[in-house]
Amino acid sequence: MGIRVNPDIYSLVLSGLQTNAQQENQALQQISTGQKLNSISDDPAAAASVVTLRMESSANTQYLQNITTLTGSLQTAGSALSSVVEALTSAQTLGVEGATGTTNTQNRQAIAQEVQGIQQQILGLANTTYNGQYLFSGTATTTQPYVADASAASGVTYNGNPNTNSVEISEGQAMPINLPGSQLFSNSTTNVFQSLQDLYTALTNNGDVASATTEVQNALNYVSTQQTFYGNSVDRLNNAQTFLTQEQTQLTQTESSALDVDMAKAITDLSQGVTTQQALLAAGAKISQLNLFSYLPSS
Repeated sequence: MGIRVNPDIYSLVLSGLQTNAQQENQALQQISTGQKLNSISDDPAAAASVVTLRMESSANTQYLQNITTLTGSLQTAGSALSSVVEALTSAQTLGVEGATGTTNTQNRQAIAQEVQGIQQQILGLANTTYNGQYLFSGTATTTQPYVADASAASGVTYNGNPNTNSVEISEGQAMPINLPGSQLFSNSTTNVFQSLQDLYTALTNNGDVASATTEVQNALNYVSTQQTFYGNSVDRLNNAQTFLTQEQTQLTQTESSALDVDMAKAITDLSQGVTTQQALLAAGAKISQLNLFSYLPSS
């Protein structure tokens, strides 16, 4: 029976050494970096998955930053409206006091001055800012929404617009983040500033204080209903923040699973690579000592 000798046995050994060297280098790099993926060629599919995970994580980080800013803004606006409600409550109480038949003209004048002070307080609250932005001017956040105007029946002029801003708080989910002052402080039947102006005028001129006090009560009821927007919005942001934080944790864990190396396995792979390299080198050295007669049977 004939003997068949591979004429390219050296190439096989060299190819084995090259493949083994690549595997050793990969194991060494994994051990030194602690990561399974150190280049796209290590695992293209896994690398693409990590890129996607990081893009999702980056988007979540931006959403969480948006939520933090929005929460502060909405809480500030809600607090301002709570103060408006308290101020209107005080004005309504003063109106009831001024409407009693036992209140003399001097006392009414004093009450009128208190109401005027409440007007100024609410004007300041209507111009509340957060991070340099006016909260109640619609989308014209750099424009002061309300200014005192003696020529206006209500005593103020609104310089904002009737529009609302919205911000994306998660993938495909945007929410309105403000209500314009023109909606918050007035509608077709009531007006906060007009009611206060009417109460002040009635107290000053010994007019129909009771009717003016009812106007203030209606304004108070209206603003109280508008407060719910801010409370509900903060609750919605808190829920979104909880969800995004949990999702961010999951994304981090998934990325870690894709990247973090099994150190024990990497060390074993390196050890096996060293052993294989030594075996291949030994085989190569032995082959170099052979010739055709080495394959012939001894007589």
